[in-house]
Amino acid sequence: MTKQPWRPMVLFAALVLTCVAETRAADPKPAAWTPELMLKAKTVAEPAVSPDGKRVAFAVSTPVMEGERSEWLSQVYVSSPGAARPAQLTRGDKSATNPSWSPDGQWIAFLTPRAGPKANLWRIPINGGEAEQLTDEKGGITAFQWSPDGQQIAFLMTDAKTDAEEKAEREKRDAFVVNENHKRSRLHIVAVAPNGEGKHPVRRLTGGDLHVGGLLGGRNFDWSPDGTRIAFTHQPTPLVDDWQKTDISIVEVTTARVTPLVSTPAAETQPVFSPDGRLIAYTASETPPQWAFASRVFVVKPDGKEPRALAETYDLKPALVGWSKAGDSVLISEVQRTIHRFSTLPLDGSPQIDISPAGLMVFQPATNSTHTHVGFISEAPDRAPEVFVSPLASFKPQDAGIVQELPNAPIGKTTAITWRSSDAREIEGLLTLPPGHQPGEKAPLLVIVHGGPTGVFVQSCIVGRSPYPVAVFASKGYAVLRCNVRGSSGYGKEFRYSNYNDWGGGDYRDIMSGVDTLVEQGIADPERLGIMGWSYGGYMTSWIITQTKRFKAASVGAGVTNLMSFTGTADISDFIPDYMGGEYWEQFDRWQAHSAMFQIKGVSTPTLIQHGDKDVRVPISQGYELHNALKRQGVPVKMVVYPRQPHGLQEPKMQLDAMHRNVEWFDHWLGKNGKT
Repeated sequence: MTKQPWRPMVLFAALVLTCVAETRAADPKPAAWTPELMLKAKTVAEPAVSPDGKRVAFAVSTPVMEGERSEWLSQVYVSSPGAARPAQLTRGDKSATNPSWSPDGQWIAFLTPRAGPKANLWRIPINGGEAEQLTDEKGGITAFQWSPDGQQIAFLMTDAKTDAEEKAEREKRDAFVVNENHKRSRLHIVAVAPNGEGKHPVRRLTGGDLHVGGLLGGRNFDWSPDGTRIAFTHQPTPLVDDWQKTDISIVEVTTARVTPLVSTPAAETQPVFSPDGRLIAYTASETPPQWAFASRVFVVKPDGKEPRALAETYDLKPALVGWSKAGDSVLISEVQRTIHRFSTLPLDGSPQIDISPAGLMVFQPATNSTHTHVGFISEAPDRAPEVFVSPLASFKPQDAGIVQELPNAPIGKTTAITWRSSDAREIEGLLTLPPGHQPGEKAPLLVIVHGGPTGVFVQSCIVGRSPYPVAVFASKGYAVLRCNVRGSSGYGKEFRYSNYNDWGGGDYRDIMSGVDTLVEQGIADPERLGIMGWSYGGYMTSWIITQTKRFKAASVGAGVTNLMSFTGTADISDFIPDYMGGEYWEQFDRWQAHSAMFQIKGVSTPTLIQHGDKDVRVPISQGYELHNALKRQGVPVKMVVYPRQPHGLQEPKMQLDAMHRNVEWFDHWLGKNGKT
């Protein structure tokens, strides 16, 4: 397969890999996508470019479902831009993730639980040899970064249980008080070279009431270029609601002395040192922080003086990637409508400059330690995710070899479409049509609502992990509409905040106007409509069946069904009060008016409910409330509980079950393959 440099004028000419390409010669062409085929899609993530820009490491995940196992197994691969295929670097029956190059390019560090139940830090020589374990900690390591000289590695680890706590647990004397004895994430460093006893000494740098990291994600800490200091994000406790209290401090590596860097009523996070160490870039939210979240990029001197904001970004929700080599601009990643873009913000305050072409998806961009190259994942609705590398001086990506080998089943075409809602606001969504769909041919329509509500549907491959298998639905004759309703990211702050005090209002009308548009265009069969969604999408699905009988079937995944009981049991008790403008005892009528459970009388839509029994974000009681109310009214309802699963289904066997049940549910109530 010929490799070509990137040419913007032929946007996808170099992206020769498609979801339906690279079929094994011995495999017959499948007639249609199935949930089993969907799980053949590998997950490609965590690209890390070598210091010289000549190689890239990344993690590839595949499902393991033999016997008692049900997990995603990740291994580290290494390749070069323009190579035919990557080489697998790590092996075994335990995952290896988070590859990171040493500053001299001779080693790759990674996380793995291969020596125990928790992930620890290992390194492996790039030119061959056995992996070496660097840490043996009980707490479990979540993130790490090499020091600039390669002699140390800083890492985050959650406090482990003490010996006394473990003893109390064994003896069944382990009662606990809610919101006491928090297990915080701490910043540590480990020496890469062993000492005289063959050990790698570990030293803790942070303590007290500092939980390093936060809900907002991104880079939580960063070494100064001279290796003497580390800037880090922290909040008082691990409680999710404390994300609004994130600040940034600096710790001296030799003394562990912590000094505040920026601490305001805003939520500050993602500190990144400039190449010369004279500035630190970071993001700061609006004041006070709100769950819909808007932020700006700032720069500040390491002594905390002279903080200043750079230009506003397109969506006011930037993720920091790094700095330009010259240190004259900050690199960011952000969603613009249905595309992840890679951009730069000049230090002089001039407007954002998009680096990546308008139609190119740039997922997980990561610069190398020398600020010369960026690695990223790219995909499209009909193209599987693969790794790409580009120089930063001139954006010309090359792919790093073929990772995916997917069945060559027909795949439906996906297009971004727009329509006008009831108030004339423009709404965008992604429409996937069945393979071979002809103009004027009506199809049963399935509508999917994303989570968040600040999630967004982007133009990623429709073959992948999801309880709602778009490729399978399309193969079975359904048209699929994924709506970016008001409240979604990717369309600017005003759009993202436009559902405050109005869940189930304008967002509901956005969905229904999209359905009406497709009916008017002769694409959707108005007698065969289905609706589904997870989390906030589950909220909207449960709400919609209380507002209209147009949908013949619904599927509610981990849905918020009762705003009051949800707030009283979830781990984000600040969430709904923020969106509804006050506590329920202050705004009772508003909370009641926007809760599906208070509108449930008379619902008749057959409803499938799916929920993980370890979900603390949306506790499973929300699903039971809906199930019992529908059952008591004689509505066809089925509730499926997924053991061990948190808010999102993690085990591939559980994901496979969820896909099958959704396909079967809509086939039953809408007519298999769209035929009654």
